[in-house]
Amino acid sequence: MLPRPACVNTQPNGSSGLCGYPKRVTFPVVGMVGGGQLARMTHEAGIPLGIKFKLLSDTPQDSAAQVVSEVVIGDYRDLDTLRDFARGCDVITFDHEHVPTEHLRALEADGIPVRPGPDALVHAQDKGVMRAKLDEIGAPSPRHRIVADPEDAAAFAAEVGGFPIILKTVRGGYDGKGVWFVRTAADARDPFLAGVPVLAEEKVDFVRELAANIVRSPHGQAVAYPVVESRQVDGVCDTVIAPAPDLDDALAGQAQELALRIAKELGVVGHLAVELFQTTDGRILVNELAMRPHNSGHWTQDGAVTSQFANHVRAVLDLPLGDPRPRAPWTVMCNVLGGDYPDMYSAYLHCMARDPQLKIHMYGKDVKPGRKVGHVNTYGDDLDDVLERARHAAGYLRGTITE
Repeated sequence: MLPRPACVNTQPNGSSGLCGYPKRVTFPVVGMVGGGQLARMTHEAGIPLGIKFKLLSDTPQDSAAQVVSEVVIGDYRDLDTLRDFARGCDVITFDHEHVPTEHLRALEADGIPVRPGPDALVHAQDKGVMRAKLDEIGAPSPRHRIVADPEDAAAFAAEVGGFPIILKTVRGGYDGKGVWFVRTAADARDPFLAGVPVLAEEKVDFVRELAANIVRSPHGQAVAYPVVESRQVDGVCDTVIAPAPDLDDALAGQAQELALRIAKELGVVGHLAVELFQTTDGRILVNELAMRPHNSGHWTQDGAVTSQFANHVRAVLDLPLGDPRPRAPWTVMCNVLGGDYPDMYSAYLHCMARDPQLKIHMYGKDVKPGRKVGHVNTYGDDLDDVLERARHAAGYLRGTITE
């Protein structure tokens, strides 16, 4: 056990404290920018530790704003709003990557710890910057380049063996938004209408999508979760299986080592999700980066010793990180998407009676078709059974399964 610090020193702000901790701090205040479900679940993970949360949210109805006690309603794109929000916070973190980079630099200049910092976060904000950095550090990626117009996109297609190709706006976009599957030059016009740079990527011949989730602290401690398989439906994550079935141990280790190296090279603090393609010829290629808790890590709430949310809280506060190992041989997460059946609460009776081990996580959102309104986790020794239980529960909550 580490001894309690007994030395007193003086902080840069003039306050005295114990070995680097300001005297005014008992339990720190984490400022979370963004009021979505990721903020809601991160706040939940901090409750047992006594961590205080302050939230900057777009509306009082946002998922996290319903449960966090101190909520500021404001625009994260406004620097004055961010500065006012940051007062009284010991660290700032995020449930999305959309805060302007220059605003984050201004907060750092004001002496506010921002985690992940702007130099790291820009790689999740800008796909062009991300690809350039991954090339620099030798991380495997699909062939790519920035293209100027539809004709340039057609030229890129010729360079990589022809259509189809993938076009992405370099900023914005998630769950399939801001991404186009382009079969001809004529199909390539829409991505350029947004007036932002467009990244072209080869269409990868892949077997499945994987995700390597890691958490890294400011002093460089890092933990890696088992590599998972992420199954998409219409560009939206539908199912996550932990660990990825039939994944060669050497390739799994390669994916974890790659994620840890990316986190170190980019200076990431907090949770990093590295979304990967497993190709037909046995390679892994980096698809996307996310520097926040991620859908592919939701299984850890019930399936790992320490969840991604709890470890993200520990990391941004530079606390020792928790054990990422799984609690059961298999854990499956299925997203609950909104449909035409808004009364999900009445479905609890069936789901809970059918599967007492089922874990339901709802986000407090209005039900709209295709919207992520929650997820379910199941776990056990038999993968087929665990998959069936998760899919049944998610489908019954949505109303697509009625028995």
